[in-house]
Amino acid sequence: MMELENLIGGRHCKAASASFCDKLAPATGERLARVPASNHEDVDRAVKAAHAALHDDQWANAGGAARARWLHRLADLIERDSDTFQRLLAEEQGRPPIEMRMMDVPMSVDVLRYFAGWADKLEGRTIPTDGFMGRRTLNYTKRMPVGVAAQIIPWNAPLMIAVWKLAPALAAGCTVVIKPSEDAPIAVARLGELAREAGIPDGVVNIVHGIGAHVGPALVAHPLVSKVSFTGSTEVGRSIAIEAAKTFKRVTLELGGKAAQIVFADADIEQLIPVLTLGMFVNQGQTCAAGSRVLVHRSLAQAVETRLADAARSMRVGPPSDPSSQMGALINERHLARVRAHVQGAIAEGAIRLAGDEAVPEHGYFMRPTVLGGVHPSMRIASEEVFGPVGMVIPFDTEEEAIDIANDTPYGLSASLWTQNLATAHRVADCLDVGAVAINCWSPLDARLPWGGVKHSGIGRDLSRAALESYLEEKVVTAAL
Repeated sequence: MMELENLIGGRHCKAASASFCDKLAPATGERLARVPASNHEDVDRAVKAAHAALHDDQWANAGGAARARWLHRLADLIERDSDTFQRLLAEEQGRPPIEMRMMDVPMSVDVLRYFAGWADKLEGRTIPTDGFMGRRTLNYTKRMPVGVAAQIIPWNAPLMIAVWKLAPALAAGCTVVIKPSEDAPIAVARLGELAREAGIPDGVVNIVHGIGAHVGPALVAHPLVSKVSFTGSTEVGRSIAIEAAKTFKRVTLELGGKAAQIVFADADIEQLIPVLTLGMFVNQGQTCAAGSRVLVHRSLAQAVETRLADAARSMRVGPPSDPSSQMGALINERHLARVRAHVQGAIAEGAIRLAGDEAVPEHGYFMRPTVLGGVHPSMRIASEEVFGPVGMVIPFDTEEEAIDIANDTPYGLSASLWTQNLATAHRVADCLDVGAVAINCWSPLDARLPWGGVKHSGIGRDLSRAALESYLEEKVVTAAL
């Protein structure tokens, strides 16, 4: 059992309250770590350390090439410690290590290297004008960091999403205060250790642990924080936007989702069933891009229901320590109860459980992958985010109906569609109210592609040049000649 500490100004320290909260292992329910229960005093110290580092010569005058070297070094260290990160992530999330080996760790490395490539390319512009009161002028712009960034990390992909936020901020020259989830603090704490080892100056990367309801609001409200980047629930994102507006902070909010996977009549269901299953159940369905709504042309609906139910029943559910496990545990007991309540509510409304009532391991927070049939778009399960291993099949008859059902949700993060007709694919993609559409695949994530949503799925984008721009201001300088 480990005991974590905050990282403030390059030094480890306990919470000002000297108290802790427990992080339990999802697969066993046993205590995995003691996490500092920080408060506004710790937040204030961390933000002031980040603000001081922002203006310190070692960081402020380092230049883009130096920032790029630090980011490349951090990427090298994560790659060096990839086995350690796979183990830590599997333990604190209850996920099979193969998911981290295939996605979370390599993408973290790639994202750091991508933004390292941008760090020395933050160029300004020269802008011709008619001059000033008869005199010629030289007008140019400079790209400046927005300042101290508060970065609030979710528990479902803690390392990867922390890097999504950290890399563009550092490339832009910002300093950061990271608030990991109390449900997944360990890998992010290790990331902070590697930032120090990479030589990133003290105070540039700070980490404050604690209960979200205590630490998060203090970060968002702090007057020295210039930007907030948050990934998590729509409810919390809304409260952050309201508080940030009081001091005109920039915000990036990547929030909930209710992704549709649309299967048209000409799709090859034998080939797409494994990908539909992945879209529903990867990370135990605990992802905002989970393709939980499978919209299927009525001619294929029964066949897809049968095959998805068979695939769900065949999945091996177990602890990450078992190499045969294909799906692990949910993050905690409270969340497990919430997901089960969603399923019971759907059944009470008339849904039919096609798979998901099989036995699970005795210890830990496990749930079988669940497939529901008989789901109508008007049911709560069809529009509310479940964030668990629960998928449903909803039949449709026409292209227009499929689009209407897909868009009939408050969320608009992502969607995928399956057809051999390119005209259908691009026509439907244009009509879906989401931030990302995948055609004949499932929501591919890449450092070069912007990721974020519309409607209640948030504001702004992670990844790509769009994320970098969100950490930069353009300053105009005019000189009379």
